[in-house]
Amino acid sequence: MRPTTKSQAGVSRRTVLKGAAAAAIAGFPAIVSAQPVTLRYLGTAVNQSKEIAQKVKADLGLVIEYIPVTTDEVAKRIITQPNSFDVVDAEYFQLRKLIPSGNLLGMDARRIKYADKITPVFTRGQVAGKTIGDQGTAPKKVFYLEGPTSTKFAAAPTPWITLIPTVYNADTLGIRPDLIKRPIGSWAELLNSEFKGKASILNIPSIGIMDAAMVVESLGAHKYRDKGNMTKAELDLTIKTLIEAKKAGQFRAFWKDFNESVNLMASGEVVIQSMWSPAVTKVRSMGVPCIYQPLKEGYRAWAAGFGLPKTLTGKKLDAGYEFINWFLSGWAGAFLNRQGYYSAVLETARANMEPYEWAYWMEGKPAEKDIKAPDGTLLEKAGTVRDGGSYEARMGAVACWNAVMDENDYMVRKWNEFIAA
Repeated sequence: MRPTTKSQAGVSRRTVLKGAAAAAIAGFPAIVSAQPVTLRYLGTAVNQSKEIAQKVKADLGLVIEYIPVTTDEVAKRIITQPNSFDVVDAEYFQLRKLIPSGNLLGMDARRIKYADKITPVFTRGQVAGKTIGDQGTAPKKVFYLEGPTSTKFAAAPTPWITLIPTVYNADTLGIRPDLIKRPIGSWAELLNSEFKGKASILNIPSIGIMDAAMVVESLGAHKYRDKGNMTKAELDLTIKTLIEAKKAGQFRAFWKDFNESVNLMASGEVVIQSMWSPAVTKVRSMGVPCIYQPLKEGYRAWAAGFGLPKTLTGKKLDAGYEFINWFLSGWAGAFLNRQGYYSAVLETARANMEPYEWAYWMEGKPAEKDIKAPDGTLLEKAGTVRDGGSYEARMGAVACWNAVMDENDYMVRKWNEFIAA
């Protein structure tokens, strides 16, 4: 999952857009006039940057007006104030709560130029022809609607799409290899008493509980039917395991914020913890060894995408589609990939990256040259290999996806018992 702070490590959290022939590519007239259309863009601050807004204005003549809020507030606005935004950047795991409101439009795939080029991670739950883990809210389960104003997900592909992917990734544990001094290969290590007082888990209940489930399952304590939708008995077992570890002094801290996770790791107070990819990059940019560790049980994945409110009509609706088409046409994808995220349409992103960049970020090959962030900051020196390897190795090893459980209220109550224990 992603942080909700603005710009970390020169790795400004996701987003962006394509230049060049966007208007022509989209198949719509360019929306450039004396009265440019303004799109109110609702999402978390980490996904909003002035570079994107400038690029949109230059290429399409559209004015992007950012409305930065928390992830929970995004959901609230969609449900209670659908007139307060024109484009929303939401999480796929929220859709089971959002679609029943009837406030999001089923987007017409025929108006999305690259709809058939969107990675099959979303449309079929596959990477390189191989089916990946779909526990939790795998995007393929919530990608299509039965109709443009439907409040029901479609079991098979339809022309009506819920969200057009903006960014996605697969999360794992971060470690300090210089302080651990041995290989780490399993989620079970988070509760290894060897790291007593030097472990941390993130204190965002819906994500932390799934990291905990990865640990419980890797310990052999329980096999979940669906880690993203646990029963009350499974929640009791998972939280009991965490409370026992906490009382034994396993955890140094519980972090909620990107910068907290960076500080815990950089200081050496923590040597193994739940972590997000850009936080690992930030630690390394400080000259401190830190690895985003691939684990044999696989990754917990997340994904976000653009939605349109059903209230959008006329010029604004045209502009919404134009913006989304532009986003998929390559510049944006390259921008995202250079931050360590993955983009929706791989071939257009590749066309906007240097071959050595693509080889490093997407193919898992050693960097032929220094690797830089979109703002020019040095991320990795030549010769480095990306943690987790290639796109196929990482996304192909997804075990589960962020989700909102049926027993969400109970889960949050139990999680709070753990934090208070």
